[in-house]
Amino acid sequence: MSHPARQESGPELDPIVWQLQVDLAAAFRLAAQMNWHESVGNHFSVAVSADGTKFLLNPRWRHFALIRASDLLLLDSNDPDTTPGPDAPDPSAWCIHGGLHAALPTARCVLHVHPPYATALAALADPELKPIDQSTARFFRRVAIDRDYGGIADDRAEAARLVRVLGSQRRMLMGNHGVLTVGNTVAEAFEDLYFLERAAQTLMLAYASGRPLHVLTDALAERTAQDWDEYSAAAFAHFADLKEMLFRNDPSFAT
Repeated sequence: MSHPARQESGPELDPIVWQLQVDLAAAFRLAAQMNWHESVGNHFSVAVSADGTKFLLNPRWRHFALIRASDLLLLDSNDPDTTPGPDAPDPSAWCIHGGLHAALPTARCVLHVHPPYATALAALADPELKPIDQSTARFFRRVAIDRDYGGIADDRAEAARLVRVLGSQRRMLMGNHGVLTVGNTVAEAFEDLYFLERAAQTLMLAYASGRPLHVLTDALAERTAQDWDEYSAAAFAHFADLKEMLFRNDPSFAT
């Protein structure tokens, strides 16, 4: 399908980096549509260098619904002069995203938000995402849980702590805070965020019924989680279709 309004690249843009900018801008717009945003806070990032130290991040205090690909900042986690710069990320964004990209080169895309249901789950004394259906079982023993919230993350020590808590997982439920997902691509990190919020919604609604939960056995939950691996390619199809809808309704994100 032809999209005349799309700006696929520019004369001074690396086409691979530009595609990452477009994908990340799409993720911001979609997050706003899905009510995962919070005022002009929260941040998404994607690495553009092999070692992860150079990455794209949203500018300070820009609403998700207005972010365009060309708005994204190209940052270097090794550059001490980043935070005083124009539209520079706030200390929390620099701590979480700069710290994760620098320490975990495999974390190509990092998405951090405070969506309603995952954040509500993160506020419980027991925030474990219990396997009560297919979507919750998708994450069985596959979510790191941070139980040591200490206020707004804004220093190197906190960044290092979050890296240790995440470990080898791709998702982290941040107690008393929100949620974070990492992935090899924007599409994969976004799909995890999508299903994690859906799973949290299912569990919180089940809790709200006041009735006992019917939790799957460990063996069944693990088998279901493994079965989800067979559908991993769906992340790319889902994200492509979501972008297609954005292009039809408001292609300005890709400019």
